[in-house]
Amino acid sequence: MINQPSAFRALHDSGCFVMPNAWDPGSAKFLAGLGFRALATTSAGFAFSRGLPDSLSAIGRDQMLAHIAEIVQTTEIPVSADFQSGYARDPERVAENAATCAACGVGGLSIEDATGDASEPLYPRDLAVERIRAVRKALDRSGTGVVLTARCEAWLVGVKDPARIALDRLPAFADAGADCLFAPGVRDPETIAGIVKAVAPKPVNVIVSGAVPGLTVRRLADLGVRRISVGSALSRVAWGAFAGAARRIAETGTFDALEGAMTFAELNTLFGMR
Repeated sequence: MINQPSAFRALHDSGCFVMPNAWDPGSAKFLAGLGFRALATTSAGFAFSRGLPDSLSAIGRDQMLAHIAEIVQTTEIPVSADFQSGYARDPERVAENAATCAACGVGGLSIEDATGDASEPLYPRDLAVERIRAVRKALDRSGTGVVLTARCEAWLVGVKDPARIALDRLPAFADAGADCLFAPGVRDPETIAGIVKAVAPKPVNVIVSGAVPGLTVRRLADLGVRRISVGSALSRVAWGAFAGAARRIAETGTFDALEGAMTFAELNTLFGMR
């Protein structure tokens, strides 16, 4: 069976690995071919590919599950699913949804504490912790061994003093059964090191979604980070290249921006033509 959770779990035991995010089967195949040992999905990248914005309500549960299953079936390396906030508020419903996601054959999945509601951007702390605890129990009952990542979205939703909130919630998520902890948006090395220390010995994921001076794989590894993802960044790089070339055609009537395109031969080889 592909995407075995045991293989994904073993990657977290020591060292530091990069887990880039694919947004469709083609990007998944290409990334796997580069030798990465695991992939993640990206809810934002997938939404953009469907002509939708990055929001918790843009993609429904069933559509996301179908997308995740398609990525899993594309490659033989573990896939961690960006399962947003679990498509429910109630802990038991989130747990049921997570178990359904696990049945897609993923190596891992993440649950975040963002609500999608500007008036209450994060679930109350106790509810957020209970949601992770319920998912942990559901995954244990499933017997799949899927790696559970708990995300604190404090930086992304713009709450006051996100470091304080993350350093309070992430250890609580770890105690509730999360296997890996993640606070997307943190960039400060000192804060990253503080998160690593606060949840030790459990691993920490850091997202690098743009060029940050000095923030390299080696630097993050030295800070104790075990896993690095890139979120929607690669999909946005692709959109940037596409949009730039299309605008140049529209604005100048020239086609020189097409010069950097991959060839038919390269793409046909990548996607299996013999």
